[in-house]
Amino acid sequence: MYNDIILIKWGENMTEIARFYNDFQPTHYDIYIDVNRETKKIKGTTKITGVAKSTDIAIHQKDLNINLVEVSGKPREFVLDTASDALRLTVEKPGEVEVKIGYETKLTDSMMGIYPSYYEIDGVQKQIIGTQFETNFARQAFPCVDEPEAKATFSLALKYDEKQGETTLANMPENHVENGVHYFDTTVRMSTYLVAFAFGDLQAKYTETKSGVKIGVFATKAHKAKELDFGLDIAKRSIEFYEDFYETPYPLPHSWQLALPDFSAGAMENWGLVTYREVYLTLDPDNTSLDMKQLVATVIAHELAHQWFGDLVTMKWWDDLWLNESFANMMEYVAIDALEPEWGIWETFQATENPAALQRDATDGVQSVHVQVKNPAEIDALFDGAIVYAKGARMLVMVRSLIGDNALRAGLKNYFKEHQYANATGSDLWQALGEASGMDILAIVNSWLEQPGYPVVSAKLVNDELILSQQQFFIGEGNDIGRIWQIPLSSNYPEIPAIMSEKEIKISNFASLKSRNKAPLQINVGNNAHFIVKYDQTLLSDILENANEYDAITQLQILQDLKLLAEGNIVSYETIVPLLTKFADSKYVLVNKALYGIVGNLRKFVTPKSEEEKNLRRLYNKLSFAQLERLGWVQKSEESVDDQLTRPYVVNAAIYGDNKMAIKQAHDLFNASENQIANLPADVRAVILKNEVVNYGDTKLFDKLLQAHRQSSDGSFKSDICVALTSSQETAFLKVLVDKFEDANIIKPQDLRAWFAGVLSNSVGEQLAWDWIRNDWQWLEDTVGGDMEFTTFITVIARVLRTTTRLTEFKTFFEPKLEVPGLTREIKMDVKVIESRVKLISEQKDSVNHAIKKVLD
Repeated sequence: MYNDIILIKWGENMTEIARFYNDFQPTHYDIYIDVNRETKKIKGTTKITGVAKSTDIAIHQKDLNINLVEVSGKPREFVLDTASDALRLTVEKPGEVEVKIGYETKLTDSMMGIYPSYYEIDGVQKQIIGTQFETNFARQAFPCVDEPEAKATFSLALKYDEKQGETTLANMPENHVENGVHYFDTTVRMSTYLVAFAFGDLQAKYTETKSGVKIGVFATKAHKAKELDFGLDIAKRSIEFYEDFYETPYPLPHSWQLALPDFSAGAMENWGLVTYREVYLTLDPDNTSLDMKQLVATVIAHELAHQWFGDLVTMKWWDDLWLNESFANMMEYVAIDALEPEWGIWETFQATENPAALQRDATDGVQSVHVQVKNPAEIDALFDGAIVYAKGARMLVMVRSLIGDNALRAGLKNYFKEHQYANATGSDLWQALGEASGMDILAIVNSWLEQPGYPVVSAKLVNDELILSQQQFFIGEGNDIGRIWQIPLSSNYPEIPAIMSEKEIKISNFASLKSRNKAPLQINVGNNAHFIVKYDQTLLSDILENANEYDAITQLQILQDLKLLAEGNIVSYETIVPLLTKFADSKYVLVNKALYGIVGNLRKFVTPKSEEEKNLRRLYNKLSFAQLERLGWVQKSEESVDDQLTRPYVVNAAIYGDNKMAIKQAHDLFNASENQIANLPADVRAVILKNEVVNYGDTKLFDKLLQAHRQSSDGSFKSDICVALTSSQETAFLKVLVDKFEDANIIKPQDLRAWFAGVLSNSVGEQLAWDWIRNDWQWLEDTVGGDMEFTTFITVIARVLRTTTRLTEFKTFFEPKLEVPGLTREIKMDVKVIESRVKLISEQKDSVNHAIKKVLD
């Protein structure tokens, strides 16, 4: 009698998601967990108090050996339904019921559930235990109704093979310790995926907010104590900022931030115990690049934004995942802009979130921001960063710009008050913001949230009439079904309508409009809305005439839109190449990042080690030469934030451009480091190391860097080494790296994607990496297949492959996996990505290389 279960044809007859909460609604959990690190075994007892809505109920469990089930103190028969991760049983009658379940299980090595993190101190391997329960991995730790809507309170009792001086952490403060068992205060009402705990030999630093919230940062003792300071400061000030901005107090006694040596995602917003990859929480304040500090700050602010938006008020079901992530993605920038205004963090949003969303969202078959979830395997596949995070955040930035901060804050305050300790849907948010602003927000955002993709707005002049039209933009083949968006045009001409809700708009007497406005026509001023613009040649020439006099965002937008139009084969890269020199001397990091992004895209049109590639290198040198002389390699006192952030792009371009002076300068800096390579200037360290490997590398250097990577606890330094080593031009060295892919003592599974991507994108290593992933796919799936970012290994491949041979190989390998739930969408999209690249190269290769040569003449 499980009427809500429908069997559907989905791969291996997967079961459509049954919502257990409909039949059993827990109100409180008493959880006892005993972990033995030596044997990797867990013993547990969970007592669930709740309300049965039916006599037949189900409780989630996965890979638990159940040895006891009692209902109201009496043993009860049960059935394990492994296909649905369910323990099924009957109760005598609907109403309040108490279910007690005893079980045994194991620590996982998948970075999901309860798992060990490994690290070394003085060559001795150690471990700490942590948890990761999002999306649906709490069921691997204790029996529960593992759904966001199934909120309850939790009392945790934790025992482990404790050694003197170890630290034990959880969502709530520790209440007392008795007979080796750590008891914690009962939580507030919350979802299972936010439950968290950890223990091990940790160091900590503490502070307190103005309102009395205790803030702590925890890390292994492999880190220097000073590496905790930055995160502690950002966490404290973020909590204070959000309490003020949301006008809603932080609802827990403490906010712990924990750096885990092994962590599948970037960070996780567990309520009161936020967990992070080490690289996103700990940093050396004396030698970390500004862009890395910005990244760490925004990650911390993102997770702490969730403490209200996601934790206090939680999405009702996973189809509204964007409600959590898009909002936190926007708020991280709102917060850091307030905390560190000199950083100009919104420019980072423009330079990172915007292009990621625009590129991904242009492939036919991409998911919409709000997407239905019909199958358990689809849940983890929802975490498409470019859509759920970046595009969703762009939607909210658009809404913020329309309603203003006062209405945003008032709406959020009411939203939190109405739904605190409960669940909400997207419509609940739009209603709250609509009431606060007096606007029909849903009518504006609905077309952006429910439809995949975005439009290109074409602007053309016909007999003094301006014609604006919208059409879905695709990179590669796309099925245009006539989608229409509510587009905020945001033109610098006030006569242009604020919202374009139809297919086409015609505006007469353009010459008169231009005379009145005395400026070239621009659309999407500020680049806040999620679309691109194709101007006809007359309008574009008008804009480009004084292009380098515009503000940074306008210049970025010119380059961004032209690049996307070229990728979509609507314009030719041939027409963009001559424009690049116009922007080469810009002092805006936004412009330089966009510029070198385009120049980097030109690499696909040249064959490695050919005359064409030599010309491209000469173009790199031409574009970067003056900037290298202006900026140099070492930061100057009082230089601007833009200069600090621009320098890495310039020096990297100069090295690729075979600038002999730059190559020698980098080599001299390396030699001057006196083997203290971690102390090289962090903003250019990756480029210096890469130059050394590519131009001066030998076995001694290779071994030295690999050893430094293994011994260091500095995440950004380890990342720099990865960049350098995977750039080697020696096949033998790259083969050694590929052979280390499956050695977790050298390359942690959490870092594997970066190493794989580095070797694959290196023309010398492409075959090695491509062969490895096809030969060892099963190992990869067994090792990180439960990771919500597993599909991005396929995304990485699709970013690199560019020939008809590789396209055929990709199809041959991945198309048999089309029926694997969670992989289907990614494989279909990435076939189109590679097909479009192959076609683009075929059609534009000759003209692009001719244009490069012409610029150099």
